[in-house]
Amino acid sequence: MTTVAAEPRQQAAGIERGLAGRLLDRIGGGVVQVFLVLVAVFWLVPTLGLLVVSMRDDTANNSSGWWTFFTKPAQITFENYSNLLTSGFTSSFWNTILITVPATLLIIFIAAMAAYAFAWIEFPGRDTVFLLVIALLVVPIQIALIPIAKLYGTFGIFGSIVSVVLFHVAFGLPFAIFLLRNFFVGIPRELLEAARMDGAPEWRIFATVVFPLAKPAVASLGIFQFLWVWNDLLVALVFADTQNQPMTKALQSQMRQFGTNVDILAPGAFLSLIIPLVLFFAFQRYFVQGLLAGSVK
Repeated sequence: MTTVAAEPRQQAAGIERGLAGRLLDRIGGGVVQVFLVLVAVFWLVPTLGLLVVSMRDDTANNSSGWWTFFTKPAQITFENYSNLLTSGFTSSFWNTILITVPATLLIIFIAAMAAYAFAWIEFPGRDTVFLLVIALLVVPIQIALIPIAKLYGTFGIFGSIVSVVLFHVAFGLPFAIFLLRNFFVGIPRELLEAARMDGAPEWRIFATVVFPLAKPAVASLGIFQFLWVWNDLLVALVFADTQNQPMTKALQSQMRQFGTNVDILAPGAFLSLIIPLVLFFAFQRYFVQGLLAGSVK
């Protein structure tokens, strides 16, 4: 009798816990969303401040904080950007593009072919060579600056855009090969075997089967590499001369008189970050897919 009487109470308690759990889930989800929105807003505050500072003159920036533009919107002007684009900064902007785009495309192209070989082509010493490539991930670029600078001087390319691109490609390949190879291994073997049975050579299998399926991983790699090269300063300081300097080096050269040239640094810094932001938001869907690839079998 006691057992029979206890069953309705247990069922009722189970129903109550179920309703309470669903209510907590809804409240928790809403709280989490509000929290994430607040984090995003606070994260964007420095970017907003940089944008406002880049559109105020020296007098306004030296006399008050950037947030005062909410009460005095007349402070906003595009004169800083006009002066920046006519001061030679445009050449640094194009140099950055000439460095970043080839370095990113070359890394994707070379790493994709190497990753396919490590994943699906049998050859002697494959695993040993792959381990050596992975070991290169721990090599800091600082120890290679002087030897490669001497090598570039021997071939007469030191100070050129080509030298900066080659350096970024060389030190970006280990991570790129590691990332793409792990993605390629997850592709079903049956797809490749079916293509081989149809008589397709390896290069055709790579171009028409493997590479299209790797679009999320390639997009993630492209975003990572683009950001690394775009924001690089150390390699540009060593290998790029004044005529071929990217934006990071051009902005660094203005840091010596920071108190008197905010009107150059602020718009230059904002222009240097707007391109990566546009790129990320344009490919964020593939970026998330690439990060989650292989997490669920």
